[in-house]
This record gives sequence, structure tokens and C-alpha cells, in this order.
Amino acid sequence: MIEIVGRTLVVYAAVLIGLRLGGRRELGQLTPFDLVVILLVANAVQNAMVGADTTLQGGLVAAATLLVVNAGVARLRLRSVRVRHLVEGVPVVLVQHGEIVAANLQHEGITEEEVVAAVREHGEIGDLSQVELAVLETDGSVSVVPMTANVQRSRRRLRQRRR
Repeated sequence: MIEIVGRTLVVYAAVLIGLRLGGRRELGQLTPFDLVVILLVANAVQNAMVGADTTLQGGLVAAATLLVVNAGVARLRLRSVRVRHLVEGVPVVLVQHGEIVAANLQHEGITEEEVVAAVREHGEIGDLSQVELAVLETDGSVSVVPMTANVQRSRRRLRQRRR
């Protein structure tokens, strides 16, 4: 049984790292491809966790280990900013002052079309020039802060003075 616990801990860490490196998406934004990969990973790691022990007991030990470790990581995440950033990541600015931050889009594997679609979902914003800030949150959602009339006017004045 100790072997199953050890194997399960290693698999948990490996899958967590793999998903973390794989990028962020909200559950509702999973593509069929994403779902297939998750299902195949789950199937692939099953034998790595329980090895030759295909008994009910072995499966329950692996499941219990996953639940306990996950609860521990969740508690650590609440207590430590470092662990939270390691497990969840940090928010990333996608649009600032109406301009795409191309390096951040490239780093996150997001297209400009996806950002524009996320902005449209906020309804009151017609295009990126009306966006003060768009941020990819740690849960995969995109938060959008529209420009206020005052901000838009001050930016136009600055541009006019530069010309």
C-alpha cells in the first residue's frame, strides 16, 4: 500500500505540473481536444499509480491519496502566496490602454481574435480601443475594464499634443 501512495504522489505532482505548463482555460472553454487529452492522461496515469495492484483496495488507496494531497495543496495555497503563484499562476495583462500586449499573448498561447472575442462578451465594449485593461485571470477567465470618457479624452489630448 505504501508503494501505491508513493506512486500516486509522484503522478499527482507530474500531472499538476503538466496542467500548469499547459496553460489556462476555464472548464467551460475546454475544446473537445482538451477533453480528450485530459481523459487520455487520466487513463495513462492509472497504471502508474496502482501498478500491478488492480484490486478495489489499491484503487481506493490511490483515490484517498489524491484527495488528501489535493486538500493539503488547497490549504497551502491559501496560506502561502508563493505556493498560490506556483500552483495557480498570476494574472496576465492582455490589453492595456487599448493596445494588445503581444508578448503576453504569445507567452500565454492566446490569439488576438480570442482576446477580441472575450472583449465582445462584455457587451458594452465595441473594440479594443475602448479597453483600458484586459487581464487573463488565474482561473482562465478574462476580466475587462472599459475606458471611461475621462481617460479616453486625456489620451486623445496627449496624442494631439505629440503631433
